[in-house]
This record gives sequence, C-alpha cells and structure tokens, in this order.
Amino acid sequence: MHALRTRIEGHLAGFERIAIEAEGRRRAAVAIVLSPTPAGPAFLLTRRALHMRRGAGNYALPGGNVDPGEDAVDAARRETDEELGVKLSREAALGLLDDFVTLGGHVVTPVVFWTPEPVSIVPNPEEVHAAWHIPLADLDHPRAPRRVRNPAGGPAILRMFAQGSWVNPPTAAWLYQFREVCLHGRPCRTDGIGQPSWTAR
Repeated sequence: MHALRTRIEGHLAGFERIAIEAEGRRRAAVAIVLSPTPAGPAFLLTRRALHMRRGAGNYALPGGNVDPGEDAVDAARRETDEELGVKLSREAALGLLDDFVTLGGHVVTPVVFWTPEPVSIVPNPEEVHAAWHIPLADLDHPRAPRRVRNPAGGPAILRMFAQGSWVNPPTAAWLYQFREVCLHGRPCRTDGIGQPSWTAR
C-alpha cells in the first residue's frame, strides 16, 4: 500500500488539472477514497437511495454540493462522513482531478483520499441504498472503458466496470481519469466524455 500511495502522489504532483469557473452553476465535490482491505486496495462506491428525487439508484462516489465556506476537500470529507460514516482528515487528501461539468448543472471536483487503515462503512439510508469496497483491480477490467453511442448525439458515453456492472458517467468519467492519471500516470481528460441524458434529471 505504501508503494501505491507513493506512486499516486507522484502522478498527481505532475498532473496539471483543469479548473472550471462556476459561472452561475453549483459547485460540488466527490471523494475517491482509497483504503486497504483483506482482498487488496479498494475504493468506496455507493448506490444512491432509491427514494431520492435525483439520481435514485445510480452508482456514485460519495459527494455533494460545496457549502458556503467550504472548499472541495472539505465538502468531499463532509459528504463522505454524512453518507458513509467515514471520517477523513484534510491530510488524507492526496490531490484533485479535473473539474467536470455535469448535465445537471454542477461543476464537480474529484478529490483523491488515502486511508492507511481499513475503514468501516455505515451507509446513511436517507442518501445511500448500499455501499461497497471495490477492488482497484476492477478499474483495469479488460473491456474497460466501454464506449457506447450517445442516443442524444455528441460524444460517446464511457462506462467503467465496478461491482459486477457497468457504471455510467459522470461517475465513470472520474473513475476513468483516476485510473489513467493516478494508477498509470497516463495523460487523460474528461471533457470529451458524453453523459446519458437522464443524468440531467
């Protein structure tokens, strides 16, 4: 795990992220939380509560809106605690990936966190239907990313493999960039990734 952290920190240090002005849109943040498990290093993934007004049942990283007085790191920490009962320090943040504009009108900043000890997840039923530790190896599935035609036209929709299924953007876009930049040190951007039209609802 120490070697993995050193590699990720080195890749993030050499990565020039794209920051996007909000320009009237809401700012949000998501957390890519890395932790050890008996099966190897993993990240946290949730399925949103089935009764939610927006995104019900979607696979998602813990995250949400940036509140006044917060930055992306603090917002991602707070949301991870509220959704999963996992408390993260600011020092656990290794770095940021590219800002991403969702069809729902948010500018989202992905924050990569590292926990040296295993974490227990306690999903908040108001926000989370289920949550898992997903092996990092899932991100290197031989058919990932899977690109499919966008029914609405425009860029293809990119899907990543996790939890035995295929995850849609925007979550898939963040996982893909994390894989490419953090795990493999390969240049990668997310602005050309299409999103399913239903994610705007």
